[in-house]
Amino acid sequence: MPGRTFLNRLQTRSGNDHQLLVHALTPAARSALQGLARRIVETGCHLADARVATIGGDASIMLLAVGSWDAVAKLESALGKLARDQELHLTYYRTQPREPGAPLLPYLVEVVAADRPGILVRLIEFFNHHGIRIEQMNSMRYQAMQTGADMFQAQISIGIPAELHLAALRDDFFELCDGLNLDAVLDPIKF
Repeated sequence: MPGRTFLNRLQTRSGNDHQLLVHALTPAARSALQGLARRIVETGCHLADARVATIGGDASIMLLAVGSWDAVAKLESALGKLARDQELHLTYYRTQPREPGAPLLPYLVEVVAADRPGILVRLIEFFNHHGIRIEQMNSMRYQAMQTGADMFQAQISIGIPAELHLAALRDDFFELCDGLNLDAVLDPIKF
C-alpha cells in the first residue's frame, strides 16, 4: 500500500490463519526460547514475530505464532504441557492482526539523563497526550563509567500520526526535555 509506513503493514494472511500470542518468563540461565520455538514449528504453526529481553536475572520472551485453527489449538495444548514440565510462567491467547489505521510516521526517541524517578512516566504521558503510539520501548539504569553517577537511558520507537505538525511537536518535546534536563533526540527511522 503506497504511503503506508512499516508501523501500519498487516501480515499477509490467508483466510484461515489464526494467531497466538505467547509470553514466557523464565530465569535467563535456562531460557525457554528454543523449546518454545520448536513447539511452534512442530505443531504446524509459523513463528511470525519474536522478542526476547533479559531483565534483571530473568528472560521475557514474546512470540507470535500463526497457523490454521487446528494447528493453533494443537500449540495451545503443547504449551500447557511445556509450562508444567519446565516450570515456566507462561501466558498465551489468540489475538488478531493490527487493524489498518491512519498512516503513522516512524520515529525514534533516545533519551539520556541523570537518573531520577518519574522520567519515563513523563515521556509516556507526553506521547499519550499528543496521540502518539509507543511501538517499542527499552529503558535502563546504569552507572556512568567516568563519574559513577546513576544514569537513565531510553530508546522509544513511536508512530506519529501523519496529520500532526512535526515542527510544533518537536518544539513541545524539546521544551519538555529541557525542563526535565534530559539529553534527547527525536529522529525519523530510516530504512
